Amino acid sequence: MRQLMLVMTIGLSLGLPLAGAAAAASPPAAAPAAPAASGAAPDLAASVDASGPGQLVQTAASAMLKDLDAHRSDYHANPGKVHELVDQVLLPHFDTEYSARLVLGKHWTTANDTQRQRFIKAFYKSLLNNYGDALVDFTADRLKVFPYTGDANAPFATVRTQVRKSDGSQVAVNYSLRRTDQGWKAWDVVIEGISYVKSFRDDFSSEIDQKGLDEVIARLEAGDTPGAIKGAAAGTKG
Repeated sequence: MRQLMLVMTIGLSLGLPLAGAAAAASPPAAAPAAPAASGAAPDLAASVDASGPGQLVQTAASAMLKDLDAHRSDYHANPGKVHELVDQVLLPHFDTEYSARLVLGKHWTTANDTQRQRFIKAFYKSLLNNYGDALVDFTADRLKVFPYTGDANAPFATVRTQVRKSDGSQVAVNYSLRRTDQGWKAWDVVIEGISYVKSFRDDFSSEIDQKGLDEVIARLEAGDTPGAIKGAAAGTKG
C-alpha cells in the first residue's frame, strides 16, 4: 500500500499512513527543533465515529489532521510521535487480525497462536515503519473523502478518497471496511488499484511455501516492503 497507515493503514490502517506516503512527492524540508509532542488527547480518539463506513474514514482523518496541524513542529522534531498518534486514533479502527488472516490465506490455519500474533504485530509495524512518518507533512487540503453511497446495512463497504500530490495530480485511495461488533473497521487500502493486502499475500505466498512462515515473519519484522507496494509508491511520485 501511492506518491499506507494518508488511514488506517488501518487502518486508515492504517490507511492514513499509506495515503500520506502516497502524497509525499519529495522529502520534507528540515524543521527547527521543538519539544516532543505529548501524543493525542483522549478526546481526539473519542471523536472518531465508527457507526458508519463514511463517518469512520472522515472523522478518523479529521482527528488525525487536526492534531498534526496543531503540533506539526513537534512531530517534525520527533517523527516517532506520529506512531503514537496512529496507535491512539487509528489502531482501534483497523482490523489487524482480519487483514493478517487474508494476507496469510491458507497458511493462517496451519499457523500456531504465537506465529499468528507475531505476524499480526509485524504486519501493523510494517505499515507504520514504511508510511507513518509521511504523515508529518500531510495537510487536510490534500485529502478529499467522497460520500459513502453504498448499502448502509451491508457487511462490507468501500469508501473512496482522493489524495492530491504536490504536482496537482490526483491519486485514488479507497478504503475497504467491514462491520464488526465494535463498529466499522478498515482492513485494506487500495491505491491506484493496488491492494496492500493482496500485494503482501502475493509477495509472501511462495516464500511461505518454500521457506516457512517464520521466515516471512522475520522479513516483516525487519521492515521489508513488498515489491508491488514499492512500485505503486514510486509510480505515483511527481
